[in-house]
Amino acid sequence: MRSMTPIETERKFLIRMPDISLLRSLEGVRVKDILQTYLVSESGKNSRLRRVCESGKVSYIKTIKQRISVLSAYEDECEISKDQYESELKNADKSKNAIVKTRYCIPYADHIIEIDVYPFWSDRAILEVELESENESFSLPDYISVIKEVSDDKRYKNTKLAESVPFDEI
Repeated sequence: MRSMTPIETERKFLIRMPDISLLRSLEGVRVKDILQTYLVSESGKNSRLRRVCESGKVSYIKTIKQRISVLSAYEDECEISKDQYESELKNADKSKNAIVKTRYCIPYADHIIEIDVYPFWSDRAILEVELESENESFSLPDYISVIKEVSDDKRYKNTKLAESVPFDEI
């Protein structure tokens, strides 16, 4: 892992399920199929592994996050080998399910918006936008229908979604 840990700042929104055909047709879109597994972590930190399939290529990523505010976290992330990934899976947190999702990474108005589509929801998805600072302004495309911002709602964090069958409340 890198010794210098950058800060990730992002806002998160619950959105109505977008038109997947439209998303796939957008210029510059990247589509990633992700299997995300949480690891047993020390208190105050969140460790995960991702197997990411994009355009036929598979990569493996380990991330350790430590929250510093509602919108920001220290994030230490690096690509690892398949062997390292398989070895790290031995430390999977048995109290959490693996998360499967398809992520659409879309360039829009000087940002990359990421839309996560989960197999357990047919009517909604999660949109994240990474920012340079907590006060940075941004806009979302008109084909996105925001239900509500969930940046500070722990129920919509992947770690919480991995704990049980997701709830139906919007």
